[in-house]
This record gives sequence, C-alpha cells and structure tokens, in this order.
Amino acid sequence: MSLSGCHRPFWATAIAAAALIAAAPLAPVRADPAQAAPSSAAPVAPPAAAPDKTAPAGTDQATSPSQKTLAARTVDKMKQVAKSAGDVFSRVPCLPPKGGVQSLGSLPHVANRLIAGQPVKIIAFGSSSTQGYGSSAPEFTYPNRLAAQLKRHYPSADITVINAGVGGEDAPEMMKRLQTAVIDQHPDLVIWQVGTNAVLRGLDPDQTAKQVADGVSRIQADSSDVVLVDPQYSPQIYQRADSASRMVKMLSRVASLRHIGIFPRFEVMRGWHEQQALPVDSFVIADGLHMNDWGYACFAQLLGDDIIQSVGQIKLGVNVPSEVRTYRPM
Repeated sequence: MSLSGCHRPFWATAIAAAALIAAAPLAPVRADPAQAAPSSAAPVAPPAAAPDKTAPAGTDQATSPSQKTLAARTVDKMKQVAKSAGDVFSRVPCLPPKGGVQSLGSLPHVANRLIAGQPVKIIAFGSSSTQGYGSSAPEFTYPNRLAAQLKRHYPSADITVINAGVGGEDAPEMMKRLQTAVIDQHPDLVIWQVGTNAVLRGLDPDQTAKQVADGVSRIQADSSDVVLVDPQYSPQIYQRADSASRMVKMLSRVASLRHIGIFPRFEVMRGWHEQQALPVDSFVIADGLHMNDWGYACFAQLLGDDIIQSVGQIKLGVNVPSEVRTYRPM
C-alpha cells in the first residue's frame, strides 16, 4: 500500500463521476468554505451534450439507455452512501470506553474566546486520517463531523474547523509545514494527529516524540491550545505491536510534559473491538489502516464531547453564556 501524500479518498472520485455523468453535482458541506476537499479524481467520460434546441422536430437526441442507466445508478449510489453515513449511529451506537476517556484538561484559549463571543478557529493537523481517507464524502471526515457537533452545542458561536491533513505525512514532513499550515493561521486550538506513519515506516518513536515536543512548544508560543491524537487501532498498526506501544507511550509523555491534552485514539478504538465486541472491519476499511464513516464519526463524537467538557471546566465570571457553562453530552 502506498503511503505517499497522493492518497485520493474514493469519495472524491465518486463525486466527480456522479457530477460528470449525471450532470447533478453534489454540494458537500465543509466546516471551512475555503478548505477544498481532495478532488483529483480519475478521468471519466464526458456527459452527453445538451440537446440542440434548433434541431428539426422529431430528431432523436435522447441519451442512450445505457447512459441513462449508468447515470441513474451513480446518483442512486451516492444517495445511498449519504443516507448510510448520515444515520450511522442508528445502527451501532457510539459509546465511550469503560472508565471514560482521559481528560483533555482545560482549554483556556478556546474557552475565553467562546465566553467573549469571539470567533474560534480550530486546525486539525495530521495525515490521511485527518484528511479523511476512507470516508465516503467530505462531510463525513472527522474535522467536518467535529465542526457540526460544536456548532450544534454552541449555536451562537462562530467556530471554524480547518482540515490541514495531508496523507502519508508524519512528524518530519509536518514540521516542515507547521509554520505556514498552523502557526501563521493563529488558531485557538490545534488538534495534532501524529505517529501512525512513523509506526508504519519503522521510525524511532523517541525521535518522533522529540519533533512533536518541539512543534508543540512552537504552537504554544502563539498562545494556542493543543490536543494530540495518537495512532489508530487497526491491523496495520497493532501488528507492529512494539513500535505502536512505544509511540502511544511517548506521545502521552509529551502531552504530560507540555501540559496539553491527548486523545488516546488507540485505546478508544481498541475498546470498540474488545469492549463493544465490534469486528475491526466494522470501523476500519479494507486496507486495514484507515477508518470508515462510523469510525470517523465516533472518533469525532468522543473528541467533541471532551472538548465541550474541557471548555466547561473553565468558569470565568457570571456572564458566561449558558451554552458554554453547561456540558451536555451529545
């Protein structure tokens, strides 16, 4: 399997095909209007030309039955995909692990911005599982799921979640774009998903942890809150048990030393399998690495719950909006 930065989520190809064949493009909802989803789809046949209104009456310009059938099938498939992802929790509930998720601690910068009624900018920084590889449509990536949840909880707040994930990257590549992709944007919160590709490449977890610690220090110098997200629990990762275990421990240690939050994705996903008895292929796609719609949705749900709870821990003054002071699990 290629781990290069040229991953193309299959939903990008499917959406492009539906648009060209059916001439009825989908309009995905994104958290940040300026954030374009990966869209380099494979070439497809152009749609049938529009009817020539000047042609003589009786001229047969109808699209062939095979073209009509293909277009209808494509549109129907996309509708089914959207419906399936939209009601994902009606089939399998998203439950927190027994004992709950480790607290993210307080997120003072985000809390103060919400309390003051100021816009909040969140950057999701990471690799292909931040970018959304494996999701069926842009709105089902974890950053967009998270944005929708936070907007539901803080309906009057101006919250933007920017997807800065690039497939195939890990700490060495991310550090090269940290300044422009993150720090120069002056975010209020950075959610940094890291370590997965380092495990796959056999990189030294200690070296990765050192790079992440340096990056966290630079982000904190800009007064941003930071939450780390460790690797996913999936066959390609847990089959490298020693490296995966060391990576999880080292990232947790960085979070502790830098006094930032960490979302223990590896343990949370292992809980889905071992505690909820969910087959791994119910939350991981066929490549044995990336999450599917349910996996991204539950990850975003639990992460969002923790962000809301962490913000709610900060009580500043008596004029705090009720939607900030009250923690309502989604």
